[in-house]
Amino acid sequence: MGPKLPGYWLMTWLGLIGNLLALPVIGLVAFQAPSLQAATISVAFALAWPAAIVGIVASAGLLGERHWGVILAIVSLSMALAGSLPYGIVRLSLLAFGGGDKAIVLGVASIVLGVLNVLALLYWCRPGHRRGGRL
Repeated sequence: MGPKLPGYWLMTWLGLIGNLLALPVIGLVAFQAPSLQAATISVAFALAWPAAIVGIVASAGLLGERHWGVILAIVSLSMALAGSLPYGIVRLSLLAFGGGDKAIVLGVASIVLGVLNVLALLYWCRPGHRRGGRL
């Protein structure tokens, strides 16, 4: 499954490293953001950390060339996308109310991560990752 598809190993390793790095970064952002702290902590506990943990498990499955790793990668990316784009839009919309420089950085970074998640989701949803028909 893996070696025949271009970018399989690169995407797998990027996913593993990115999700491992995401765990402490999510904690730093969630507990240091002064505005909307309750909302930020809620998003971190409810979506961001679970998505990163599912992503780590998915990367482990993909490293072992298991078919369920592709399914978990799609689930993890969908979870991350469900949290990053709305969070970024809310952060950028609060600029009108004096959100500050940190709101711009968090909003733009969240939207960029959302776009990267969409691109990764498109890669893992390719039919070449499906062995023996539909998932």
